[in-house]
Amino acid sequence: MASGGQSIGKTSEEAFDYICSVCDRQNKTTEAVKYCVECKDYCCQPCMDMHKIFSTLSSHSFLDVGLGHQSGSKTSDFPTERCCIHNGKILDMYCESHNVVACCTCIAKDHKSCPDNKIYSVPDMLDTLLKFSDSQQTQSRLKQMIGTMTTLSKSKDARLEKLSGARQEAMDQVAKFQTALEAIFRKAADVSRNEIEEGFKKIRDEIRQDKVDVDDTSQVLQDADNKIKKAAGNKAQRFVCSKIAEKNIKVAEDEKIKQEKNDNADVGLSFIPSKPLMKYIQSLHGIGEVQIGKKKKQDLYKMISSRDINIKVPSDSSDCSSFGCCLTNDHQLLVTDCDNKNLKRVDVQTMKVIDHCSLNGTPFGLCCISEEIVAVACRIPYKVQFVSIQDKMIPTRTFDLPGNCYGIAVKGDKLYVSGDNTTLHVYDMTGKCLRTISKDSAGNYLFSDCTHITFNESSDKMLVSDFRSKLVCFDGRENYQSTITDSDLSGVDGVCTDGRGNIFVVGRYSETVVQYNEDGTKIGVILKGQDGLQQPSSVSFHQGLNRIFVTMVDSNVLKMYDLE
Repeated sequence: MASGGQSIGKTSEEAFDYICSVCDRQNKTTEAVKYCVECKDYCCQPCMDMHKIFSTLSSHSFLDVGLGHQSGSKTSDFPTERCCIHNGKILDMYCESHNVVACCTCIAKDHKSCPDNKIYSVPDMLDTLLKFSDSQQTQSRLKQMIGTMTTLSKSKDARLEKLSGARQEAMDQVAKFQTALEAIFRKAADVSRNEIEEGFKKIRDEIRQDKVDVDDTSQVLQDADNKIKKAAGNKAQRFVCSKIAEKNIKVAEDEKIKQEKNDNADVGLSFIPSKPLMKYIQSLHGIGEVQIGKKKKQDLYKMISSRDINIKVPSDSSDCSSFGCCLTNDHQLLVTDCDNKNLKRVDVQTMKVIDHCSLNGTPFGLCCISEEIVAVACRIPYKVQFVSIQDKMIPTRTFDLPGNCYGIAVKGDKLYVSGDNTTLHVYDMTGKCLRTISKDSAGNYLFSDCTHITFNESSDKMLVSDFRSKLVCFDGRENYQSTITDSDLSGVDGVCTDGRGNIFVVGRYSETVVQYNEDGTKIGVILKGQDGLQQPSSVSFHQGLNRIFVTMVDSNVLKMYDLE
């Protein structure tokens, strides 16, 4: 008899060529009728039926019992992988044309146009098929690809961590900006409260004075009445007192008319909310722009409207001339006025100068160091002037510069100042010169007349404008990269970015603003002289409003342009 498919002797009432492996493990002797490829067991009919009951066993393949034990038969060479499309059928077919394994249904349905001599049965043609495949090479490639996927997985983890950090930073910025907005609204609300209090005190004091006047008049009348009463036995005295009383009555009648007129005036005190402000707030989609991933705008901006902003204030001794501007963290515009030697702060909502301060020097370029401090490059004397820009703008400390200066920018804890025409100076915040930049690696001078400086947040590049009609580009380590020249730019002056990779460059003589992408490729001219530019000198971009501000030489106005 055969036990577990093996022809060995076993004590039993019956003898079978093949016995059920499952029953044999339970010390039962049952004739096997099939061989299960997946279980690698001989099965009797009840065990066969048991396969049909359990879903995980129902798709198993069965061979005749003889095939499971025949000399030279290799049951391990029979595939067990199932088709995920056709009810778990065995993937026992191979299409050479498509180099895929499939079940018989896949072959009949999806490979009917393939030549018959390119379709193989895997168990029947195994030796032939193995010639088509190099399992060792496949395993090597698998190992290599598994390593690649592991590396990619780690990079995704790093990206997720970076994204989480960026999310937190963005949330912190929202909270920070919200706090700034709340502070502005509290300040504005305090102004309204003070106006209410001042109005109340003014009207209260007027009413109190009216009451004093009424009480004084009443007392005069009461005194006159008492005198008349006391003069009852003296006709002459009574006559005199009566005449005086008549005069007092006439004065009292005039007082009565005045006080009744005052009483007709409204003593109400009310507050009328600003409808334009409420309408603007209600129109906001958010309190800023959310940039997802590396969202960049590479299309040419178009001007949709423009406006002049008057920057001349009553205390100015001459007309204005501005060579620098920058936006603060709370989106107010700071503007230098070199002819009046002062710094001005413009509210970008009301388009009015709301504050200004005098400087001991002629201001040109400027940059924000923090929410509270701005640095200004001044000439005669040559120095960097720090200015507090909290409630009121107040000049604070300074440090001296060795010579001429024009533009200034900040990155981290370093200040970059253009000076001496051909040199860019790098300082720490105390005024210590860390290095100078003037030549490329070949010893050639990079600048002829360097002016403004900015940093492109998108690509970590430093950009320096040169009045001799070029823009000089450096990488994040202050290494020279390239020089941009353009026929649409003459007298290159102001430069700024939009935070999305775009660069805006001002041509003072060409009276243009030209847009480039972060690689220095020209996108086009967005503003020209016909748009109101007259000797433009500096430029700043308001990301939240898609708004650009341009200062002009020898002008009492700066230009504001809304873009799309």
